[in-house]
Amino acid sequence: MDKAALVAEPDPPAAVSDGGGSFSSLRAYGHALAQTPRRLARRACAATAPGEELSRVRARSGAPMARSLRWWDLVGLGLGGMVGAGVFVTTGRATRLYAGPGVVVSFAIAGLCALLSAFCYTEFAVDMPVAGGAFSYLRVTFGEFAAFLTGANLIMEYVFSNAAVARSLTAYLGTAVGVDTPSRLRITVPGLPEGFNQLDLLAAAVIVLITLCICYSTKESSVVNLVLTCVHVAFILFVIAMGFVLGDARNLVHPADPARSPGGFFPHGAAGVFDGAAAVYLSYIGYDAVSTMAEEVERPARDIPAGVSGSVVLVTVLYCLMAASMSMLLPYDAIDPEAPFSGAFRGRAGMAWVSNVVGAGASLGILTSLMVAMLGQARYLCVIGRSGVMPGWLARVHPRTATPVNASLSLGALTAALALLADLDVLLDLVSIGTLFVFYMVANAVVYRRYACADGDHHQQQQHRPVLAFLAFFSLAAVGFTLAWQLAPGGGAGRAWLLSVCAAAAVASVAAFRALVPQARAPELWGVPGMPWVPAASVFLNVFLLGSLDRASYVRFGAFSAAAVLVYALYSVHASYDAEEAGGEVDGGGGAKVQDEGFKV
Repeated sequence: MDKAALVAEPDPPAAVSDGGGSFSSLRAYGHALAQTPRRLARRACAATAPGEELSRVRARSGAPMARSLRWWDLVGLGLGGMVGAGVFVTTGRATRLYAGPGVVVSFAIAGLCALLSAFCYTEFAVDMPVAGGAFSYLRVTFGEFAAFLTGANLIMEYVFSNAAVARSLTAYLGTAVGVDTPSRLRITVPGLPEGFNQLDLLAAAVIVLITLCICYSTKESSVVNLVLTCVHVAFILFVIAMGFVLGDARNLVHPADPARSPGGFFPHGAAGVFDGAAAVYLSYIGYDAVSTMAEEVERPARDIPAGVSGSVVLVTVLYCLMAASMSMLLPYDAIDPEAPFSGAFRGRAGMAWVSNVVGAGASLGILTSLMVAMLGQARYLCVIGRSGVMPGWLARVHPRTATPVNASLSLGALTAALALLADLDVLLDLVSIGTLFVFYMVANAVVYRRYACADGDHHQQQQHRPVLAFLAFFSLAAVGFTLAWQLAPGGGAGRAWLLSVCAAAAVASVAAFRALVPQARAPELWGVPGMPWVPAASVFLNVFLLGSLDRASYVRFGAFSAAAVLVYALYSVHASYDAEEAGGEVDGGGGAKVQDEGFKV
């Protein structure tokens, strides 16, 4: 990466005149806007050192976050964050619309993709245990702009998924008490556009209560989550057992309406399975929330690998078993997309109580997933505030509670507003693409940091051009494979030839890169195994799953990303420049780590 921008000429003094920086007056802001191209050249690729993130940048939050979490806390947070949301929100939709009974394989594919991404996250989190997650990882690797774009998508991903999960909680509570959700628990408002005309007061209230809880204490929130998660896992095992005992294996291959729905375990073929994998990927974003807790982990080098990777493996097993159980209970074309598990028992003689139990248990799981995800989203916004690209008051940690109260309250209010108004389908279409994009970026970043960042100085880039060339070529090969899979005529020799060529090019590029380019640095405590094959596989799978999403998802993603770029150009780059000019950031901080009190290896 070209870091020449770091030594670009400074702006004229007028750009920061009036004594208060770019935003002190309209005149000062006008001067700042006139210097936007120069500031973009200076700041967009400016990367901080890991030691900077661990010391000076973190100090902007004031009081430190308490290091009180261990590996069992992280496993509990991972289980609570993933199980409640994914399997109860996305399974019915993915089964009914895309994969059919093959949703079991969809969950396995998505779980493998998540595990590969989890390895990439873990290397960063162990080496740099701060609360920023992917935002901080990309900031020390690719610079400020890539981090900001990723951070914006992360915040969008969390807010939208949490709002979607909160609305699904209403559906499951309605099932638990035998109430029709749309007509009784939501208020229809005439005149509002479709998808935004059913007010969900219960979902908004739940978001508000969880926000207040996570503002109080992280450790207490973790303990509550651990207790609720243990109860919830017991409930999940009950659901799995009921499905296998009461289910019929014929439902795995026979639809309810053969005249209108294709049969077989893979009714829509391999394409449907991969479309389903993209749809259920929302289920795995909980481990990403766990990585944001790194700043509050007592022994990062030991606890983070076990907590992140272990929770992904356990959740994948549970998901596959639950999907198989649900597919045996009902033919795929008779599954309720909004509340698939409780709906599977509805109408069975003597099984009404099971439907009520499922609704209550799912509601419990959804509460735990909301708590974990909202813990994670607040820490992302806190670190984005620390970086200078967003208002600094978002980064403040309350000295009594040791939690990022301002960030928690701000995102809680936004999430509650969306949960009140927006329909489930509108929210979920935006979440999967944002998740895949972020995981794709982190996988690229771990390769770049291993092969292009020297051990002694993370700002001294070595052999960066061959590394960037490899990452670009490999991504193009993955895109070519994905386009051939999606667009080439099915079953033809031409399609098979295109797929083979793209796959061979991807494998050959990884082998050549491994043989010809030496690693510039070695991880001190924990590293991704099988470099660069594991992150390359993560890149490939994320690109492939991105290709499974529909056009509307890309339109929404493009519009959101364009809005994020506009915010960066109009506000963030100027705020970041002001922080640099004020001496709040030092570009030559080197790679030395500063361990805070309470940090243990």
